[in-house]
Amino acid sequence: MATFVKSIGALLLLSAALAGAQRLPANTVPEHYDLTFTPDLLQATFTGVESVRVRLNQPGRSVVLNAAEIEFKQASITQEGKTQIAQVNADPGKEQATLTVAEPLVAGPASIQIEFTGTLNDKLRGFYLARTRLRSYATTQFESTDARRAFPSFDEPALKATFSISLIVDKDDTAISNGRIISDTPGPGANKHTLKFSTTKKMSSYLVAMAIGDFECNEAEESGIPVRVCGTPDKKLLGKVALRYAAEILRYYNGYYGIPYPFEKLDIVGVPDFEAGAMENTGAIFYRESLLFIDEKNSAVDSRVAVFEVLAHEMAHQWFGDLVTMKWWDNIWLNEGFATWMESKPSQALHPEWHGALAAVRAANTALMADSLRSTHPIHARAETPEEINELFDSISYEKSAAVLRMIETYVSPEVFRRGVNAYLRKFSYGNATAEDFWGTITAASLRPVNRIMPTFVNQPGVPLIKVRSVCIQPPAVAVVKSKGRRARRVIKPQPKTEITITQQRFQSGAPAAGATDPPWMVPVCIKSEAGKAFCQVFGERTQTVRVAGCSSWVFANANAVGYYRTQYDPAALRGLGPVLMDQLTTAERMSLVQDQAALTLAGQESAGAFLDLVAALNQDQEYSIVDAYASALEGIRNYLVTGEDRQAFQEWTRSNFRPLMAKVGWSSAKEETDDTRLLRATLVKIMGSIAEDPETIRTAMKLARQYLKDPNSVDASMAQEVLVVAARNGDAALFEDYLNAMNGMTAPEQFYAVSFALANFRDPKIVERVLKNSVSEAVRNQDAAGLIAAVVRKPENQEIAWAWVKDHWADVEKKITMSSGGAIVNATGTFCEAGMRDDVKQFFTEHKVPSTERTLKLATERMNTCISFRERQKSNLAAWLHQHGNGGNTAGNR
Repeated sequence: MATFVKSIGALLLLSAALAGAQRLPANTVPEHYDLTFTPDLLQATFTGVESVRVRLNQPGRSVVLNAAEIEFKQASITQEGKTQIAQVNADPGKEQATLTVAEPLVAGPASIQIEFTGTLNDKLRGFYLARTRLRSYATTQFESTDARRAFPSFDEPALKATFSISLIVDKDDTAISNGRIISDTPGPGANKHTLKFSTTKKMSSYLVAMAIGDFECNEAEESGIPVRVCGTPDKKLLGKVALRYAAEILRYYNGYYGIPYPFEKLDIVGVPDFEAGAMENTGAIFYRESLLFIDEKNSAVDSRVAVFEVLAHEMAHQWFGDLVTMKWWDNIWLNEGFATWMESKPSQALHPEWHGALAAVRAANTALMADSLRSTHPIHARAETPEEINELFDSISYEKSAAVLRMIETYVSPEVFRRGVNAYLRKFSYGNATAEDFWGTITAASLRPVNRIMPTFVNQPGVPLIKVRSVCIQPPAVAVVKSKGRRARRVIKPQPKTEITITQQRFQSGAPAAGATDPPWMVPVCIKSEAGKAFCQVFGERTQTVRVAGCSSWVFANANAVGYYRTQYDPAALRGLGPVLMDQLTTAERMSLVQDQAALTLAGQESAGAFLDLVAALNQDQEYSIVDAYASALEGIRNYLVTGEDRQAFQEWTRSNFRPLMAKVGWSSAKEETDDTRLLRATLVKIMGSIAEDPETIRTAMKLARQYLKDPNSVDASMAQEVLVVAARNGDAALFEDYLNAMNGMTAPEQFYAVSFALANFRDPKIVERVLKNSVSEAVRNQDAAGLIAAVVRKPENQEIAWAWVKDHWADVEKKITMSSGGAIVNATGTFCEAGMRDDVKQFFTEHKVPSTERTLKLATERMNTCISFRERQKSNLAAWLHQHGNGGNTAGNR
């Protein structure tokens, strides 16, 4: 797609036992489901009939399966030709139902027959109702534990089975499911027809998919596989780009894996209301419309990249997750980490202009930031209840897992890693696997200690901090006697060597826990230096030393930026990197250096002034990825360190440093310019307009925003978002009305959400309240409501007003929260930087529980504490630095 003493001990054991009891008993294994559904889109209900072939592993009178929000009409169990009516005992707390028959069942094959009804809910989970302005649709989202809301099932990933699905729908509608349509017959009834789909391969219940409505599709074929991109009729023209991308990706994956696409067709479906970004249902991937439908001629670079890479992610799941599935949700990284790692492969191969490898460095930094908090979790983490499972769909399972895989891939070599991956997929096809299964296969393929390295990154939380010290060692001269009979000597002067000392400890952005000691990692550190060729070595001790030939004036300890760790150089080593930033370090390496220095500054281990010196040294680097790497840190300094007294000095320094580059890039895009330049321009608009608040940039942004509202195609789409944001930050009620009116006429999702996202940036208190009030109205889809609220809450200028409004209107907010979206609001409070607001957040969400956010609240609280400490440690440092660098001077010079 996403631990605790004797009196307390008994309660903890009981709690763990109750949580574990949500797992199904091991005595029944499903083999095949026959399912027929009749959805009623007007009444928002559905009826279902199912027959499940099972194997009973032991005799008994009961079978337990999963069911939630399902009403059983009739149930029976058949064995050896004898059918018994079953008594149904539902347990809503466990989301289970027990079917009991009068006479004992023997071990062996049996079948279960159930008739049931359910509701097409509005919570975007299970079997639910999606709406447009014109009509309703029925669709599904079952990951991770919501198939049980559509049909009684053995709803655990290891309980794979085949599925035969039929859908009885209105005569003018069609339907999409995992299989292809093998028959379409009239009835039952005058206004219905029945679509029967082919039987699937073995798969987990959470991958079952159904969508009903007037979908229209673009069609193609790749490598003998029918491929379709489908959506509501108004989106058909916007689906052509995704169809072309899907064919490219499918061709690439068939070659990479050496295993042809393992299912009979591929449907890619844009759903009007969809909480996740996308969902990898077997053979029928469902998407949020904004990540699928674009106008290639008038779309932003990052929109095209997002469509391609989300397609690549979900299609990678057809192998990682669908063909081979983790045994249980505690290893969700075997799905999500793999797909996140894999998504950049076809991008780098087929669209090098998008610099997929640099995107991977940015994504790894997202994980490093989250993993630097004490409240983080290991990649492999406890997950028993639905809420615990849901909380694992985060940057640790996605971006950290992908970054660790990328590090191991580099360590063993990409070709060896590929052989190991393909062996893993072949070995566990149509089955389930564990983390140990994976790294055992890679170890066998590489003959390297991957099985010792991986557990330290998968089973223990946190980020290694690699401290680097280097010194030149000149060994003493050695006198050598030429022969035994003579005293003549020859003096040999050994070559100098560079001694590199690596020390590791856990890096934390906040204060470490008192008395905490974390075990060291087995870290493959890749080192490059002036002295010679880069090399990688596994460091497993707290302090280790290596020597390289020659006296190197500089050392860089994350060659190619593939290591999952932070680096910190002693002052001499850091100074040594200064002169070689541009000619010896690659773009990825400069990115990682900037990101690490920003993280060290936030943690109080480097000064804000020193970080700004680094920015000044890089401020004319025209690589988008470099400017993007420090833009967020500049914004953090603006938000949390700059006071009224030094705001003008900070703004003048920022303008002075970035005005030359902005002038060089300009406001107008040319046909021949690169995608990188378009993205750089957008980032500079953000820096100059939102951070530096440059009057000229604001005036131009206001002009272009109004132009965009009248004709979105008249402004370069790649900078439109930032232009709209800058204008909104400085806009009045009249401009706000213009934004609302323009949105009403936009059909392209990219354009609609560009304006919608910008609404959160208006700063007039009355407008802020209008945005929030609108977010809980029928005008805003459930899929968008929590995200819009969170966006407003995150804005420092609006936080007090927004937080007060959210608390006062919590009953309305709660109605719009779906299973996962409430976490966005809790997470947004992590941007608060005042002790009083932190305490208020903790109290409020303790009293008003939001599903699946227990860890999210801990992380948000820790981020607030980190920000408060950051402000206390760095505010005076920044003020002194700004005083020293007055008048906005660029200490590095404007090159």
